[in-house]
Amino acid sequence: MVEHLTKEKFLTKVFNYEENKEWKFEGDKPCMIDFYADWCQPCKMVAPILEELAKEYNGSLDIYKIDTESEQELAAIFGIRSIPSLLFVPKDGQPQMAMGALPKDTFDKAIKDVLGVEKAK
Repeated sequence: MVEHLTKEKFLTKVFNYEENKEWKFEGDKPCMIDFYADWCQPCKMVAPILEELAKEYNGSLDIYKIDTESEQELAAIFGIRSIPSLLFVPKDGQPQMAMGALPKDTFDKAIKDVLGVEKAK
């Protein structure tokens, strides 16, 4: 299940940038964050892929969506200039950003290589 994040949820589930200057992941498992807008056509193409991935990885990673229109502060913090932008956040280590509507196999590869998560069997 893909979850929509507000700033308040982001601070507790991903990164509390109000208290920490250095990156400190708050989550208990790796996550992927889709920065999107309702009017964005490529974002609409990515949405069903993310829902599919959420089912296939069955709780081994969290998938979040952030509406750049309603959460402009979060978009600004990550310097989002184009959407969709996807942030891959490993449990340990630095997050990595990818731009554009990626095909599903590219998501699978990034989830494995960046997040270190294999598909649930």
